[in-house]
Amino acid sequence: MPVEGDLITIDKRLLPLSWLYGIGVGIRNKLFDLGILKSRSFSVPVISVGNITVGGSGKTPHVEYLVELLKEDAKIAVLSRGYKRKTKGYLLADDHSTVADIGDEPYQMHQKYPDIVVAVDEDRCEGIDRLMTDEQTRDTEIILLDDAYQHRYVKPGINILLIDYHRLIVYDKLLPAGRLREPVSGKNRADIVIVTKCPDALNPIDYRVVSKALDLYPYQALLFSSIVYGDLRPFNGNAPARPLSSIVSDESVLLLSGIASPQQMENDLRAYSEHITPLIFADHHDFTAEDVDAIHQQFAALPSPKIIITTEKDEVRLRALDGLSDEVKAALYVLPIKIKFLLDHEETFNNKILSYVHKNSKNSILIRKKEEDKPKDTQQGANRPRTISFRSD
Repeated sequence: MPVEGDLITIDKRLLPLSWLYGIGVGIRNKLFDLGILKSRSFSVPVISVGNITVGGSGKTPHVEYLVELLKEDAKIAVLSRGYKRKTKGYLLADDHSTVADIGDEPYQMHQKYPDIVVAVDEDRCEGIDRLMTDEQTRDTEIILLDDAYQHRYVKPGINILLIDYHRLIVYDKLLPAGRLREPVSGKNRADIVIVTKCPDALNPIDYRVVSKALDLYPYQALLFSSIVYGDLRPFNGNAPARPLSSIVSDESVLLLSGIASPQQMENDLRAYSEHITPLIFADHHDFTAEDVDAIHQQFAALPSPKIIITTEKDEVRLRALDGLSDEVKAALYVLPIKIKFLLDHEETFNNKILSYVHKNSKNSILIRKKEEDKPKDTQQGANRPRTISFRSD
């Protein structure tokens, strides 16, 4: 079984530069801690999801989990900086938005959840102000900040820190020798720490080992989650979805990805096929005509039967790409991912989020509706599913 921190690599030659980087980051954090640099609180509930490392720790599926938890009962908005977009300032996603306008992750979120508000702004305070005051969005009840753990100008009501099980921060080093954006002590700002991408077989002993290593404060909740893969979805929509189990051991798989940490997906796919060929690009990579040629050449070189698998984030950039052959499109499948909580932590997480939202809603009718939704008959309520409604009629 994989162990925590097993994918960490340290370039010891760069440790002196990491020391200098740490001084700069430490000074900035101290200025916030002393109140010289100001953090703003807001009247609307704000939940931040982020990490203190470079690269993927599962932010998008955890934000999507929050969307699924809250979207039926409250008007929510997801605010991101829109990394690598070609625009500046505040933008609200609409039917005309492109990946270049708002970035691949916000675009993916907007396509997946067209009924929620998705906005981008590198200045998160300005973005929240616009969401709360603009005519289109001023009825927003909850704001989810995507990748905002280092954006300390905002003081979220709940700060969620994600830590990759395979890149445990206590074993890592600061940039550029390692992948930490700030010292490990930055974890102390978190209200909830989620160790992500855990093996399904995680047991209470593993929990205790990781808990001791992270050394959190008593007020910080430590939870664990793992990745759940959905059925393979055809890129061109002309074929039925395929469960991963339909991949046979001798089927060639071209893993096409431009994400931060593709190694776990590659390892997981090896449980289904002995023939995985990774074609890996940088995170948020903008595909080019040269990349199209590379995809065609790699796919043509694979023996049949063969399939191409990519991620949801890569899909939105591939759809904006010209030149993919019909043969490649027909063989191309998208692998959706979700998260699940381990060790019965789902209820703990949900209750913390819902309790915070209830207590901090600016609309008192939300609290009143919660009381109205309680079953009047105790015996009858014992068998009734618990429902919570935030939105007034």
